[in-house]
Amino acid sequence: MKRLRLFSLAAVAAVFLALAAPSARAQVSFGVQIGSPPVCPYGYFDYAPYYCAPFGYYGPEWFQGSVFLGAGPWFRGPRNFHGWVNRRYDPRYGYRGGFPHRGERPDWGRHRGWEHNFHGNYRRDEERHEGRHDNGRRHDRGR
Repeated sequence: MKRLRLFSLAAVAAVFLALAAPSARAQVSFGVQIGSPPVCPYGYFDYAPYYCAPFGYYGPEWFQGSVFLGAGPWFRGPRNFHGWVNRRYDPRYGYRGGFPHRGERPDWGRHRGWEHNFHGNYRRDEERHEGRHDNGRRHDRGR
């Protein structure tokens, strides 16, 4: 009888403890906040940390007037877009020259006629999709 009373008392205590414990509600959400695109005079690389690209990396099709269409997660160009880049200005392929700074203004007057003399060696196809970014197929010219 003493064991039954002890067991009953333990069961009642367990029920009270379970009811008195604060309930935790789990909330799970997914999403990546990427913020605003970098402000760079001649565009930015399409990979993190999105450094400013030097003049000559992007071809003329990447600009509408003097406004960069964007790259990576901030690409805002037309559907089925493809444009040339010059990988000789990409640090992943050995470029060790200077880079513009964020917030720096472009000097398009200094580069008049550049669109006729640009020689890209790599074609990138950029596509935008709601909520995500695909920088799809890439084509090498072998230079």
